[in-house]
Amino acid sequence: MENSPSFISDQFYPKRVSDLHFRHLRLVSSGTSIQECAKRMAREQVSCLFVGESADQIEGYITDITLRDEVLAKGLSPDEPVKLIMEYKMVSISPDASLVEALLLMFRTKSRYLLVEDQFQFVGWISRNKILTEQSQGPFMFIQSVKEARQISELKSKWDRMPEIIHLLLSRGMKAAYVNQIITTVADTITQRVIERVIKEIGPAPAKFVFFVFGSEGRGELTLNTDQDNAIIYEDKANEQRESVRAYFLDFATRISTALDQIGIDLCEGDLMAMNPKWTHSLSHWKRNYEYWIADASQETAMKYSTFFDCRAIYGEENLLDELKGHMYKLVESAPERFFVNLGYNALQYEPPLTFFRRIRTEKIDGEKQFNLKQAMRTMVDLARVYALRHQVQATNTSERIQSLQGKGVFSEPECQELNHAFSYLMALRLENQAEVIMAKSSQPLNWIKIDRLTKVQTVTLIEIFKVIRDFQARMRISFTKTL
Repeated sequence: MENSPSFISDQFYPKRVSDLHFRHLRLVSSGTSIQECAKRMAREQVSCLFVGESADQIEGYITDITLRDEVLAKGLSPDEPVKLIMEYKMVSISPDASLVEALLLMFRTKSRYLLVEDQFQFVGWISRNKILTEQSQGPFMFIQSVKEARQISELKSKWDRMPEIIHLLLSRGMKAAYVNQIITTVADTITQRVIERVIKEIGPAPAKFVFFVFGSEGRGELTLNTDQDNAIIYEDKANEQRESVRAYFLDFATRISTALDQIGIDLCEGDLMAMNPKWTHSLSHWKRNYEYWIADASQETAMKYSTFFDCRAIYGEENLLDELKGHMYKLVESAPERFFVNLGYNALQYEPPLTFFRRIRTEKIDGEKQFNLKQAMRTMVDLARVYALRHQVQATNTSERIQSLQGKGVFSEPECQELNHAFSYLMALRLENQAEVIMAKSSQPLNWIKIDRLTKVQTVTLIEIFKVIRDFQARMRISFTKTL
């Protein structure tokens, strides 16, 4: 499968959830016995049963795996009510969503089933197997194969395949946002496999913890030129335990980062990794970090730590990160004005590469005229972040932030479309360039693009995008720095 051009299915990407024959909801009340539920699942040949009085009042669900793990494995009486074993965390999706979105949502939330929600009503459900059957070959089967890999060498071979896969996806017209999510999902999955492997090696953690990522992975905007940006929060422990708990997590983090580096996800040059003692701490210590960053609010602090406002949990107790984020947003709500001003300056450091004659300004690298795509995108990331923090938007993805800001009236619909189209175009061009450079085994820097390889249409489009960035920078100067 992995060596064939048919790796990409043309029919898969346009399909929506509504194109599938999703199953009707099978409902039982919470007092129904486990045995009755199992009988009904066998009789109707379904692997999922929902618990609730009606489609408007679903309380939870059970699956064949629930019966195995919670009843058979634990020796629970089948006469007990199903409410004792039902799972509560349900994820829903619109019938208008694409199958790509559905699968990415399933992999991200680790759900095997999605409720289909139309006009605030649950109208059915779909399984991951059902969607995967639609596409016997493709990136999602590849993600599934990554989930099943365990050895470092096997995970490395999977990561090495990514440039080819991304090149194929882009050539078939897949949106850059979906491609980002696929790269991010593969990187997350590899990290999760590595974490599980390390826990087997050194034993279970001595405290509840969460391993989280920030930067481009925190935003779900990974490219093929990525390094590690991660950290650990662990629960506060009694004084006599602090030293041993901290020693465990630093060893734990070092093993994870070493393995990821072997796989091809490079160590962070700025040392923003959990293996650095600065980025593995108790929850109370992390809260003090954010208190200092926001209260200090200097330009230097804003430059150094702004990326920590783009964090996302990928393993462990997510509630630890949720609590930290809740604390962070309370601090931001009453942050001094200079906090936003100095975050705003981050986005103003970049000067769009336009000459006086409205051409793209380049630099000579290895004798060829090139310009840096990452710098242009970083400006848009910084712009979206500062507006999102000012207006209490909790999304971390740049496009989602811009969309939410439109909902709050910060950007008009045309402005939102302009920014998102610009960001998506730059991302697609950057990913395509990276894939080609890596596959060609070229020494060209991965975030620089040669001006000679652009078509006239691409050149004109980029010039217009750089004008958009410049206009929004001017707006930000007024909004956050009070100067033109």
